[in-house]
Amino acid sequence: MKALVFPGQGAQFQGMGKDIFESSKAAKGVFTQADDILGYKLSEVMFEGTEEDLKETKITQPALFVHSIAKLKASPEIIGVGGVAGHSLGEFSALVASEAMSFEEGLQLVYERAMAMQDACELNPGTMAAVLGLEDAVVEEICASITAGIVVAANYNCPGQLVISGSIEGIDAAIEKLKEAGAKRALKLPVSGAFHSPLMDSAKERLAEAIKNASIQTPKYPVYQNVVASAVTDPAAIKANLIDQLTGSVRWTQSVQQMLADGITEFVEVGGNGKVLSGLIGKIDRNALTSSI
Repeated sequence: MKALVFPGQGAQFQGMGKDIFESSKAAKGVFTQADDILGYKLSEVMFEGTEEDLKETKITQPALFVHSIAKLKASPEIIGVGGVAGHSLGEFSALVASEAMSFEEGLQLVYERAMAMQDACELNPGTMAAVLGLEDAVVEEICASITAGIVVAANYNCPGQLVISGSIEGIDAAIEKLKEAGAKRALKLPVSGAFHSPLMDSAKERLAEAIKNASIQTPKYPVYQNVVASAVTDPAAIKANLIDQLTGSVRWTQSVQQMLADGITEFVEVGGNGKVLSGLIGKIDRNALTSSI
């Protein structure tokens, strides 16, 4: 069985989507619809914008979501799908791919999420850092020991690669302790805030209302959601997990391991630069088959 996997922030690139806009009628329809829904030319920013333009949360999130769905629509039907998953933002793409929600509703939620997160970053400044070469339990223990501010494990990307998130002073203190503990690398990431941490509480409150009112159906394929790292098909549970995701950890390592345990043998990365998730999956299980659209 195959799993369709969808990337989140960090997989964007200049000119994203321009090729399929010009070559696929189905993809062109997705970009046109997105521009109409948002009320501005997102497609122009995607095709012609600078790297800095694409790093803005309010641009990055809808751009990656639209790109993933356009790629999917432009591709031949993929046979033998047994599940879907997305890394952070990518979970919304996965829900649309599994027909649990419409593209229109998905884009509106993604845009609301992006704006809420951007506002939360301004309200509660924070940052994130990548930690390489330590066991998850060691990183978790060090995060819990920090008293200078908030620090939590945010993204379990693959064994030996974990991203922490929190207040600036907390992250600074954690980096020092992580290096002392033997981390190969512990460095801040060029992000605008402390995603997947308690500093996103205001965004969570804002997005919760929109998600509760969203129309989410039973998905065609099980959705492996970030915060529980297991297959979910109940619409009420999907909504609750989407809300919790803003302040909860992205358990990508555990999600991939669960998909493998459930019989998934091949992972097809849809959208972004096509390399981010495939690379992580290869580090989680070197025998896993990966490909990208």
